[in-house]
Amino acid sequence: MRFLADMGVAASTVRALAGAGHDAIHLRDLDLQRLPDEEILAKARGERRIVLTFDLDFGDLLALGMHESPSVIIFRLRDETPRSVTPKLLEVIAQRATELETGAVIVVEDSRYRLRRLPLRAIENSK
Repeated sequence: MRFLADMGVAASTVRALAGAGHDAIHLRDLDLQRLPDEEILAKARGERRIVLTFDLDFGDLLALGMHESPSVIIFRLRDETPRSVTPKLLEVIAQRATELETGAVIVVEDSRYRLRRLPLRAIENSK
């Protein structure tokens, strides 16, 4: 799978993905730290990448635009360190690869994750 990591995601998480055989890049490595969220989504869509982020705005943008891609994984964890994020991410990828490849937003929480298929409807997003 192909991933694009937003600024809050640690470089070590990106390296772990690469080590697991995924094509993973970080915005920082591309010198795109200040890229607006809409342009991050457009870049990910154009490159068929899944966005990794801590920013809830990506779900809102996908709902407003009724987009079918890119998939986005949003982390909502108390412990935002790589030792918490990376294993949860690898678990979600293993369990939800099909949905991620066809378009989904997955919100990863401490004890569970929630999945919504794309396109999101505005009413789903307001729950």
